[in-house]
Amino acid sequence: MKYQFKTNINCGGCINAVTPHLNGADGIQKWQVNTTSPDKILSVETNSLTAEEVAAIVKKAGFDAEAIN
Repeated sequence: MKYQFKTNINCGGCINAVTPHLNGADGIQKWQVNTTSPDKILSVETNSLTAEEVAAIVKKAGFDAEAIN
């Protein structure tokens, strides 16, 4: 599954803060944040997690994540 989220991850420091959480999560295969987009889109590819579970991981790292279609 591929999910996209509107986030407040807006700089390299933010990406550094969220990286260990996303890289350490079982089931996340690939992710990236488009910090040049006004909505700071986080794209996540996973084989087992729901959008809600991915959002919870991002929130645990201290950032907002709102699933978008």
